Amino acid sequence: MFVYNVTTKLNWSIQDQWIKWLKEDHIPAIISTGCFTSYTILRLLEVDEEEGPTYAVQYFANSKSDYNRYIELFAPALRKEGMEKWGNNFIAFRTLMEIVH
Repeated sequence: MFVYNVTTKLNWSIQDQWIKWLKEDHIPAIISTGCFTSYTILRLLEVDEEEGPTYAVQYFANSKSDYNRYIELFAPALRKEGMEKWGNNFIAFRTLMEIVH
């Protein structure tokens, strides 16, 4: 199984609206692609929150090909939508991990 992790640091000014959008719009759109079977939302602790909180969303894929399909066919439009909605009020980085145990 593969875990696509998206870590996002937000400005405090968008936190409540961003969480609502994440849960109601963004995650359902990603799951509806059929590339991921489930997800989890986490808030990072013991990090500097002076500028805002940091969240990680982990999406679980059965195969690397499912992940690749997401990246190729769906990710560009969904990333663009986030940028258009939130502008420079956040920074995100993405990693792919494989569950080994």
